[in-house]
Amino acid sequence: MVRYLSLLTFTQQGMSQIQESPARATEFNAAVGAAGGRVVSQYWSLGEIDAAVVFEVPDDTSAAALLADLAKQGHVRARSQRVYDEKEFGAIVAKL
Repeated sequence: MVRYLSLLTFTQQGMSQIQESPARATEFNAAVGAAGGRVVSQYWSLGEIDAAVVFEVPDDTSAAALLADLAKQGHVRARSQRVYDEKEFGAIVAKL
């Protein structure tokens, strides 16, 4: 599994329909599950970033497709990157 952290900001459309955000999150969780993954954590915040989600999927292609579909809906903009747990990062730095 690969893990991603996505920092989300509402678009104008997303802000005007903010009350639907929890339902949209449930839909995203279902899409991640259908792709063979799981949502690890999900939070909303007040400030520059409106929400954050950490999810795991089988591969980078699945993550890209999920994030592209999320963007296509027009409610949020996502800044996403792959993230590693301690064991995974240890394996990376062990190769240095």
